[in-house]
Amino acid sequence: MEKDILELLEKDSRISAREIADMLGKDVEEIKKCIEKLESENIICGYNTLINWDNTEREYVTALIEVKVTPQRDQGFDKIAQRIQNFDEVKAVYLMSGAFDLTIIMEGKNLKEISSFISTKLSTLDSVLSTATHFVLKKYKDHGVILDDEKKCDERMIVSP
Repeated sequence: MEKDILELLEKDSRISAREIADMLGKDVEEIKKCIEKLESENIICGYNTLINWDNTEREYVTALIEVKVTPQRDQGFDKIAQRIQNFDEVKAVYLMSGAFDLTIIMEGKNLKEISSFISTKLSTLDSVLSTATHFVLKKYKDHGVILDDEKKCDERMIVSP
């Protein structure tokens, strides 16, 4: 039941306990208690609203930054990741496999703000060996939601007898 609740909340965090109970054929109080348990165990970590900022007046830039670091003895990558995640500009930090160690996702008002963060805050950390920055030009799909509002036409071929 927990998995079903999590999947429903992940698709729509506004869904009510009553709606979940109806969908799963369970008692609403049982659903509420289960959600409270999932929150207390830090399985449900928060509830977010996905906003398509491109459709607003807000000007901002999203950057994905590849970071190579020197892992710390007895702490691996955790210590440097914790330092990086504490910067307000940083939206997400992921440990990666492959050619680099961490991916940082951040937002800034413009390219200058992001480059300033990288040059004055990120690259000056002792463990950081190098960075490579990529800028998001357009979002088509985010968190499973299609954001591109171009007219969706039916592209199926017309077949007639």
